[in-house]
Amino acid sequence: MNKAELVEAMAKDTKLSKTTCKDALESFIKSVEVTLKKGKSVVLTGFGTFTSIKRQERMGINPATQKKMRIPAKKSSYSSKLGKN
Repeated sequence: MNKAELVEAMAKDTKLSKTTCKDALESFIKSVEVTLKKGKSVVLTGFGTFTSIKRQERMGINPATQKKMRIPAKKSSYSSKLGKN
């Protein structure tokens, strides 16, 4: 299911307009992103947990040139874990 399909399903379930549902979904996504960028987790009981991952600097290989290269540390990857039903 992609974002447009999710908005359509939300509109059908809630009988709200697609615009209202799209705005609500975008607000939800933005709130999750802001929280993760602060290094905090988002826990939705029964749905799942979103956490930011801190990746350390490491060595990698450029696939085009086969040369070793340094991959800098970053905190932009996110992990999600499904909730248990």
